[in-house]
Amino acid sequence: MRNADELKFDGSVPDAQRLIGNVEFEHEGTLMYCDSAYFYDVGNRMEAFSNIRIIGDSVTVTGNRLNYDGSTRLADIIGNVSMVDPTTILTTDRLQYDLAKKLASYSTGGKIVSRKNKNELTSMFGQYNSNTKLFYFRKNVKLVNPDYVMICDTLQYNTSSETAYFFGPTTITSKENIIYCENGYYNTETDISQFEKNAKITSKGQDITADQIWYDRKSGLGKARKKVAIRDSAEKIILRGNYADYFEKTDRILITDSALMVKEFGKDTLFLHGDTLRSVTDTSVDKRTLYAFHHVKFFKNDFQGKCDSLVYTEPDSMMRLFGRPVLWNNENQLTGDTVYLQLANNEIETLYLRNAAFIVSEEDTMRFNQIKGKNITGHFTESELRKINVKGNGQSIYYSKDEKNEYIGVNKADCTDMVIYIDSSEVQKITFITKPVATLYPVNELPKEELKLVGFKWFEELRPIDRYDLFRWKEIVVTEPEKRKRIKN
Repeated sequence: MRNADELKFDGSVPDAQRLIGNVEFEHEGTLMYCDSAYFYDVGNRMEAFSNIRIIGDSVTVTGNRLNYDGSTRLADIIGNVSMVDPTTILTTDRLQYDLAKKLASYSTGGKIVSRKNKNELTSMFGQYNSNTKLFYFRKNVKLVNPDYVMICDTLQYNTSSETAYFFGPTTITSKENIIYCENGYYNTETDISQFEKNAKITSKGQDITADQIWYDRKSGLGKARKKVAIRDSAEKIILRGNYADYFEKTDRILITDSALMVKEFGKDTLFLHGDTLRSVTDTSVDKRTLYAFHHVKFFKNDFQGKCDSLVYTEPDSMMRLFGRPVLWNNENQLTGDTVYLQLANNEIETLYLRNAAFIVSEEDTMRFNQIKGKNITGHFTESELRKINVKGNGQSIYYSKDEKNEYIGVNKADCTDMVIYIDSSEVQKITFITKPVATLYPVNELPKEELKLVGFKWFEELRPIDRYDLFRWKEIVVTEPEKRKRIKN
């Protein structure tokens, strides 16, 4: 004891000294103040009352009542407890403080306030090590920041680095997004974080899930790694891959490593793969443009295709294919230097083949129906090709059959412009518009070299047979002399 206004011996409390007024104790470098106290000299312990203050190193603890054991250096502070150090203020109803280990804990609920950034953290159970500057919280943990609110089951907070490490189900809510994970960290000073285990960010109608997400809140940059899925509920589009960068402020996405787009088309689904997928949103109309680069392939039950690159624009529902594009619709193979697909109501409405346009369907391994022209426009009904308009340098070869489905001849025609009507992938009628020259030959009388139009190519080996085929390799024989080339399908 260093000071007291009065010292008494109270018979009702054996072995105790009664200290009253401006009581001051010092024990192993720690100062303790109160209005009154009972001091037990034999047990080396103290019960203190009113205006409690414990001052040690850089920590000050205040409260209404104190039980202190000098042998173990354990202090139990009760009522309006406050623990203050240079970085934080802790308040609770009851605090156990180990002065030897500089370890404070509570189990009746407490609140931590950061002096620097005004973070407020509440929990049912808490522990603070003033040596390591680490807080540990459990049950009903809630961190409130001016820009977001974090709710989790278990959290560790470093007051020096101002970094929160969370364990178990965690939700971070802000005006920009909602973040969920079950493991990770958040630096409240730099706003840089990393989320793992069922990590998910929901923003602007989009969900981003991945095994790991790194996120910079200030710049809006996110990096997702492994099993990445970005879902747009409004457009019913999912982007998948193992490596993705997300630019939140401009709503741009770059995704690689097994990149795949999945889009609902009514009751059907389109699967599209490319080495790289990039999504850019026009914020003025809230519509996106999707770019697919290199080795692009897609599969839909009634439509498949491949090309080197592809652009899909939501504002006009137009898909543009570049770099040796090939399409397949039921029995038909469609090619051109450039291919446009006009979509409407989640169905293919119009197809544009530009320059060196060619449509082929197989009758058997030796016979092919063919339509060729400078430009071809195909019209679809319920995603089935029904009408073909040929503009410029029109040519056709098709096989006619009788009612018994037996060949009656092969029709070869040259006509600048023509209209072909299709039903169930069979030519029903051809209307020749300009300067037609058409001849119907017996099936076996047309010379073999004339059975195929100039520029004919058959790419059946490259046709995706299912959505998993989008990632497979295929080996085919190409027309280069005595060469076999392994190409990526």
